[in-house]
Amino acid sequence: MIELDGTKIGWYGERVKAWRRGEKIVPITVDMALTTACNLNCEYCYGRLQENTRHVITKAHMTQFLDDCAQMGVKGVSLVSDGESSISPAFEHTINYGASLGLAMAVGTNGLLIGKKLAESIIPNLSYMRFNISAGESNRYMEIMGAHREDFTRVIHNIRGCVAYKRLGKHKCTIGMQMVFMPKYEDQVLPLAHLALELGVDYLVIKHCSDDEQGSLGVDYGGYEKTYATLKRAEALSTRRTLIKVKWSKITECGAGGAVRSYKRCYGVPFILQISGTGLVAPCGMLFNSRYKRYHMGNITQTRFKHIVESKVYWEVIKYLASGKFDAQRECGSLCLQHSVNKFLDALVEGDVELQKPEGKPPMHKEFI
Repeated sequence: MIELDGTKIGWYGERVKAWRRGEKIVPITVDMALTTACNLNCEYCYGRLQENTRHVITKAHMTQFLDDCAQMGVKGVSLVSDGESSISPAFEHTINYGASLGLAMAVGTNGLLIGKKLAESIIPNLSYMRFNISAGESNRYMEIMGAHREDFTRVIHNIRGCVAYKRLGKHKCTIGMQMVFMPKYEDQVLPLAHLALELGVDYLVIKHCSDDEQGSLGVDYGGYEKTYATLKRAEALSTRRTLIKVKWSKITECGAGGAVRSYKRCYGVPFILQISGTGLVAPCGMLFNSRYKRYHMGNITQTRFKHIVESKVYWEVIKYLASGKFDAQRECGSLCLQHSVNKFLDALVEGDVELQKPEGKPPMHKEFI
């Protein structure tokens, strides 16, 4: 079962209980990038809002980082965050070495560089590979993703090759596609859904577009509701092979002024942490920018990850975000990575839900909460 909406934190009850007791826990999931560089220029890219002091993450840095993660008890490392990690010379090594340590590894990529040789090296060691593609037609792909005409053809070829290799080797890695959806992209929802079916990927997920607290990307949050019918038509195209899934839990929370959080305190950071492609460790990508320096915890190119997590600064930031001094409703951008985790933990703290042991078979990719 692929869980593409909500949170899987309930499968880590012991770590949640430790957190409730006030213990210093280790993240379950680390979401990071290996670089802030990118070979596309997507108009919805949040990365342009995350600029911070640049450092180069090397293979040596990643070897040390992954050793720390495995030793400490991190469960999954996803290469997503604020850059196109496949550009980095450390990309292939990171995936394969991390998997050799028993870590669940995952990748979000625009797919331009995922050719046959690289795909066959990393797919056996991935839990999932997600291709970020927000248009199903060549001309609109160029417009939305800041690409050259030949890029669309190359990406489709690479996705097709990954699907074929995964099936040939019966690898566990799920191959998916993701659309970062703004209301003005409604014309591409159905073409992209049909493309996903034709390529035979495991899923296409359609998610909202995040914006910062200043609304720098100009997302028309009030326009999402008008697209519901089209989104439901896309989901209805799902087959046994390919799931088309809309992240309704977030899209339906979007109003004219953006998303309104039900919580004020940020509890999710100790469970799911983000690292910039500069090596910066911060609570989330929305706080990468240098103007949020007060929330920055360290840099893995300068300090070992385990020492950052053990540091006074790290836990002071976490304590502040979970205190009454911080107001996520007022100080955060729209629908962050930790949003679903925060909703659950806030309800738990408030006594609105109880922590119960999940029943049935664990969902796929449970290391990515």
